[in-house]
Amino acid sequence: MTDYIVKENLRDKFPQKLDSNIELTGDEEINDNPIEEVRLTVPITDDPSEPALTFRTWTLGFIGCVVLAFVNQFFAYRQNQLYISSVSVQIIALPVGKLMAAYLPSKPIRFPFTKWSFSLNPGPFSLKEHVLITIFASAGAGGVYAVHIFTSTNAFYKRKISPVAAFLLSQTTQVFFTSCFHFNVIMVIGN
Repeated sequence: MTDYIVKENLRDKFPQKLDSNIELTGDEEINDNPIEEVRLTVPITDDPSEPALTFRTWTLGFIGCVVLAFVNQFFAYRQNQLYISSVSVQIIALPVGKLMAAYLPSKPIRFPFTKWSFSLNPGPFSLKEHVLITIFASAGAGGVYAVHIFTSTNAFYKRKISPVAAFLLSQTTQVFFTSCFHFNVIMVIGN
């Protein structure tokens, strides 16, 4: 019932944007996104045969995450803080991913004494790989929340926190803030 009301409201607001020239037959879904650019470029279906968690994804994603975390934390102490977002990794990942797809060998690599194997190059660089690399990079772009506690304690109170306590505090704050964010998202989606 609510889906019908939402679609009717969108049709009232954007009648020219929702008219599609695509003829559908059978049980196909209607691409009724009100934004024309999204409707033309983003498919509404998923291709499960497209590779996602590949060697390229893990390599470029891990490098992007580590580099952004280091650079943003390093420049956080400047008077004019410099912040580099995950969009920079997203821009760099496309040509590097296509380059890796062109030059990495496609021969499967087998784990000894198991049936498991993987390929360094499972095919052309895909949209799913590109999205996952950007997600990896944005996970590292934010930094650790508790670093400000350590630096404030050291700078203003001239006290040092032991490495074990610093590690536990940083893990606790990361898990706490991440779980609060996810709880809020679930509450918004649930209502």
